Amino acid sequence: MRFIRGFYMALGMFCAIPLPFHIWDEKLTAIMVSSLPVVGLILGAIWWGAGLLLLAPNFPLIMVAALMTVVPFFTAGFIHLDGYMDTSDARLSRRPLEEKLRILKDPNVGAFAVVMLVILFLLQFAAMYTIVENGRFLALLITICVLSRACSAFSIFFLRHMPISNYSAMLGQNAGTGNKVFIIFIAIGAVALSYVYAGTFGLIVSVAVIVGYGAAIRIVYKDFNGISGDLLGYALVIGEVCGLIALALLQGLEMRIWF
Repeated sequence: MRFIRGFYMALGMFCAIPLPFHIWDEKLTAIMVSSLPVVGLILGAIWWGAGLLLLAPNFPLIMVAALMTVVPFFTAGFIHLDGYMDTSDARLSRRPLEEKLRILKDPNVGAFAVVMLVILFLLQFAAMYTIVENGRFLALLITICVLSRACSAFSIFFLRHMPISNYSAMLGQNAGTGNKVFIIFIAIGAVALSYVYAGTFGLIVSVAVIVGYGAAIRIVYKDFNGISGDLLGYALVIGEVCGLIALALLQGLEMRIWF
């Protein structure tokens, strides 16, 4: 029952699926965080299902790719994209830490955020076009969503939180061994099923998500001396686009070798 309540809290906070009512219990925040990969499973399944539906009636591929590019941002309620933009603004300002923190909390959108958003959409659209054009291993979108959120959950539990980020620090409270083992179990299961489903492709895409997320969180962790919700969103978005790029490159390489 506690897990169900914590999972329901995670759904209400980290995705845009309409819920009949809202629950909040600070004693369940660790369960909520450890439920993040399960939320990723649901969002990834929606992403995959949207791809199957859009490809079935033979819509123009460029339209399918465009819609598939934005589906994960809509289903997550743009929460991670907001963090990506705020962090991009602060990082690329190349100011002292105090000024970066001020920019990170500034609700206004800066030029760096816009530029990095355009770059993100270009990369994600190009990757999605290659993926839907090939049409193989579309279910790896589920893996990408599960692993990116498993990495976020680990970051919340194991990394130092910025002093100004009471929110992310609160989420990491009351974390026990069981919460961490559950995340590891889900992550290993996602990688294993990806290998069964797509062979080497599944392993490479899984590694790309983890490495992309890890590189991004390491950079911002050093830049800001800790983590916050915005920085976690930044790393999650980068981890997911790295997974998409890896899948697109693998499919493109396979087509070249085949022909």
